[in-house]
Amino acid sequence: MLKKLFSHTLVYGLAPQVVRIAQIFVLPIITPFLTTADYGVFGLITAVLGAISIFSNLGLNIVLSNSFTKSPHQYKWLWRQIYGFLSLWSIIYAFIVALVIYLFIPDIAKADALMIVILNVLPLVLFGPTGVIGSMYYQLKQQPFQIMIRSVCVGLMTLVLNIYFIKYLKMGYMGWFWAAAISQILEHFSYFIPLNFKLKITPIFNFKWRTIKKQILICLPTIPHYYSGYLLGSFDRIIMKFYKVDIQSIGKYNMAFIPSGIFTSGTYAINQAIGPLLLQSYKNGDKKTEVKLNFISAIIVLVLTSIVCLFVKEILPLIIRSKGLEDVYKIAIVLIMASNSRPMYIAANNKLFFLEKTKALLKVTTIAAGISVVLNVICIYYFGFKAAAFTLFLCNMYIGYSGFFIKEYKESDNANHSPLIWLVITLGLTALVYFAADLSIVMKSCIALPILLIGGIAAFKINKKYSV
Repeated sequence: MLKKLFSHTLVYGLAPQVVRIAQIFVLPIITPFLTTADYGVFGLITAVLGAISIFSNLGLNIVLSNSFTKSPHQYKWLWRQIYGFLSLWSIIYAFIVALVIYLFIPDIAKADALMIVILNVLPLVLFGPTGVIGSMYYQLKQQPFQIMIRSVCVGLMTLVLNIYFIKYLKMGYMGWFWAAAISQILEHFSYFIPLNFKLKITPIFNFKWRTIKKQILICLPTIPHYYSGYLLGSFDRIIMKFYKVDIQSIGKYNMAFIPSGIFTSGTYAINQAIGPLLLQSYKNGDKKTEVKLNFISAIIVLVLTSIVCLFVKEILPLIIRSKGLEDVYKIAIVLIMASNSRPMYIAANNKLFFLEKTKALLKVTTIAAGISVVLNVICIYYFGFKAAAFTLFLCNMYIGYSGFFIKEYKESDNANHSPLIWLVITLGLTALVYFAADLSIVMKSCIALPILLIGGIAAFKINKKYSV
């Protein structure tokens, strides 16, 4: 079990890191050919489309995973109906995307509006939910290499296309849109062949409305749940723009997300790896395995984030060489440590997903999103852009731990995950690394070593205690 967790996490985590490392070398090549207007146009369109992206599959991916786990020999029938429905829905969604782009596109890009719309809706019209269903199949089948090889190839291809369109063709922001569209089409196509011809998971367009309606009613409450992620992760920059925070400060905040983004993708890799294993433990009523997976995942993330944050002051200048970013490491520490909420989020919310108590998730995510918006509106105004990092940290802690205390979770027969103990440990380590970051390398090494040793010993004892 643990061998699968580590190997699958490595595979899921390797793909985004390969692309991120390559991106570091690509940025110096293309940035001389981009202006602040290019960043503005692409950033605005991307943010707006991110706000409606949750409606692309109406949350039906939950039904895909649950049906696969609960009916391993009959899931294809339901999958094919959902495939057919979402293929038709994708056409409607494409019109919504087009309308949103036309409403929000800046004046400077009006001349390219039609092409921007075409490049954004073409993958939807051609392939619909193919990529989502294909990647979901390989994830649930515990074949992470199939996903990794596609992610690496498509990610690297996107970077190469960015160089071609932006540096050589000098297309500015349009280079990003062209590269993204071509890469998405090829990625969808790579799933289309095995999904439709090898696995015989073909769309049923004559689906049963009663079946689809039932599944949508289960999944609709998850739309606000996932949309809250947008409010937590991106809305702070919209507030900064509203308050006319200078572009240099917003740039610092965005730069601080580079190292935190690596850990965010790492925790999502753990989520992808641990998800199928947790579903099996739920199905089998195996609480020992459930707790062991969660605790060891939490230890891995805590140890790695803490040690990196101790030395982030020395690491960042090696990655980001732009001037004026000397003090960004403090923001990066807060954002990186916020990733520690993810293992506990998985432990509580995956169980609610499995039990199909999706409405309960609104109590967690909607409140977190509301707190984030209110705190950012107040704190950015009074304390500046850096306050957004602390708001994100607090809201991540809330969203990660509050699921354990809601009525629906308490009423189910659940294992004891000791959430308050983990919360105290996380807060303590965050305060420690935040204030220790300015110490000498020798002193920080003396702090890092005990963290590593204690984490290793704790993981060993937990594995031994909860082994079946």
